[in-house]
Amino acid sequence: MRIIDDTKLDFDDVLISPKRSQLTSRKDAELTRKFTFKHSQHTWTGVPIVASNMDHTGTIGMFNAMSEHKMLTALCKFTEWPKNGWHYLIQTIGLDQNLDALDYDDSHWICLDVANGYTERFNDYVTLMRNHEAIKDKIIVAGNVCTPEAVEQIILEGADVVKIGIGPGSVCTTRKMTGVGYPQLSCIIECADAAHGLGGLVCADGGCTVPGDIAKAFGAGADFVMLGGMLAGHDQCESDIIEEDGQKYAVFYGMSSDTAMERHSGGVAVYRASEGKTVKIKYRGDVNDRTMQDILGGLRSACTYVGARQLKELSKRTTFIMVGQQINNVFGEAK
Repeated sequence: MRIIDDTKLDFDDVLISPKRSQLTSRKDAELTRKFTFKHSQHTWTGVPIVASNMDHTGTIGMFNAMSEHKMLTALCKFTEWPKNGWHYLIQTIGLDQNLDALDYDDSHWICLDVANGYTERFNDYVTLMRNHEAIKDKIIVAGNVCTPEAVEQIILEGADVVKIGIGPGSVCTTRKMTGVGYPQLSCIIECADAAHGLGGLVCADGGCTVPGDIAKAFGAGADFVMLGGMLAGHDQCESDIIEEDGQKYAVFYGMSSDTAMERHSGGVAVYRASEGKTVKIKYRGDVNDRTMQDILGGLRSACTYVGARQLKELSKRTTFIMVGQQINNVFGEAK
């Protein structure tokens, strides 16, 4: 046993300090980025925000909405793969996937998605994917892990992008059930540094609750940011809608919850416990009505405050300050 006594930070622990800016308007901030991936050598251009591969965010409806804004959707692995839209759509698989049985013709992105990316089986599978004849030229995303050493290993084994974050999600209870995790902001800072040193990339998965958190994630060095709870409850989520006292609610749950395992695996296996929860959240209508504007507008505004004309400049111009309080809620939280 040992103790790491360095302070580790989450999104709520910091604010971004403003800097002198030559931008005259938020519309001057360019959010589109262009990446060339280390192993596949594919080039991709778009806004590097990703809808999570959960039942109610990794949907075709969400893909249709996200792609309008040049953003990605990681399709839930239980959803049938469509025959178009590869540029903004990520195919998700698990460790039990027969690689020879997949249809790769219309897919340039493959995501190996597991809760625990520290097992030898996971790491061997990444190597298998990169050496597989049908996948070796695909953009491979793999995770999740939360430490720089693991990120380096996964990149060296063949991943182009490593998905980082253990336990920060709004409907994830891994930290409660296992005591395992890493504060997400420090996770991003440390893992991004490790990945970039090898020419790899990271996707920060989980923990963002407001647009400012997305800005902090990019400021900390994330190349992609994956969203679950922030996109939940919309028409595109295909959630069950419940009405109580005149208010509509949408059902949202983690993919390691009782609900998800009942739906996809017939229940929670006797040797494990649920590591997710099921919640009711207010129905939010069409994701394009306000949510997308809030996300993209908030991110552009953050760039303007620090003088980042392009999103890729945000991490270079970010200085975090540690704080004890972020928001004045004397009249309640903003709606």
